[in-house]
Amino acid sequence: MAVWGARMPAVQAAAHLGPGRLALVLLGAAAGMVVGVQAGGRWAHRHGSSGLLVAPMLAFGIALALLGQCRTLPTLILAAVLFGLVHGLLDVGANASAVACELAYQRSIMAGLHSSYSVGALCGAVLAALTTWMPHNLLFALVGAFTVLAALTAVPSVRAATSLDGAPESTPAATDEVSTPSMSRTTVWLLCALAAACLWAEGAAADWSAVHLHFLGTSETTAATAYALYSAAMAAGRLLGDRLTTRYGAPAVVRAGGALAAAGLGCALAVGTAPAALLGWLALGAGLSTAMPSLITAAGRGGPRAVGTVTAVGYLGLLAGPAAIGALAAFTSLPVALTVLVGMAATVALLSSRALASR
Repeated sequence: MAVWGARMPAVQAAAHLGPGRLALVLLGAAAGMVVGVQAGGRWAHRHGSSGLLVAPMLAFGIALALLGQCRTLPTLILAAVLFGLVHGLLDVGANASAVACELAYQRSIMAGLHSSYSVGALCGAVLAALTTWMPHNLLFALVGAFTVLAALTAVPSVRAATSLDGAPESTPAATDEVSTPSMSRTTVWLLCALAAACLWAEGAAADWSAVHLHFLGTSETTAATAYALYSAAMAAGRLLGDRLTTRYGAPAVVRAGGALAAAGLGCALAVGTAPAALLGWLALGAGLSTAMPSLITAAGRGGPRAVGTVTAVGYLGLLAGPAAIGALAAFTSLPVALTVLVGMAATVALLSSRALASR
């Protein structure tokens, strides 16, 4: 994902796409992703999550390689839809399996697992930055091949984990998700709302943090530091999140984190200086770092279908958030538009205890 995003200008240039046509490609990937998480939730509910680990990962690598070869808008859209679709399937498979692993460990490990995504994104971005001399189609092919190899290497581990208890893969004993207790619809939609709020803020940080610093008169280098600080704080918070959750409980940790995010970014917007803004984005990343892992764990109590639903609605927030911030900024100002994120973080702080404690 990071390699695809970081080399987007090369994709755009190779296919001679303007901003509007590039938006169609991104929309195709987003649509495929939403469909993928919904389909993945249904599949995992019926057949278990292990079937969504290897095959979608193989297809993910192949889809990235295909994206590097596309030179026309129609082919790019088709490849992007496939890329998003298998990403959604893999997302559900990984998260549903992570819930089962956490239950088996009988302690919190979800934040640590999600931190690996943050570290992977950082490494992918660094790799893309260090290989700007390389044609993007070659880079995509190499990373895609590595992904395929990783998927094949994982096959024995997936099979072993699925059959640890000696039961056939098709029985409920081998797939805990099939027999997971149900969850009330109200709780599922509350988790959905909080996931959308968290990923709304995450999408806004990716697209608007640097713009915010530039708005305050900083250089492009300083502006880029804002998202780096946000990402580093997010990764660090997730690395520490399991220890904090084990000691204080998920509701308390997420509630405190939401309060930190709201207060930090809110104060930064009120002060209106570049140093304050950098600290504000750092506080947002640290404060919301444990929220999504905890929401996924809570959704796991309702089975893979609940995980898929919460993930899908969360991604809608991720996709809609940056556009909504831009639209609001056009009518007011960017600092005013960013106060929406303060409200999102405050909502997480206020409602997380109810959502994480409910069944």
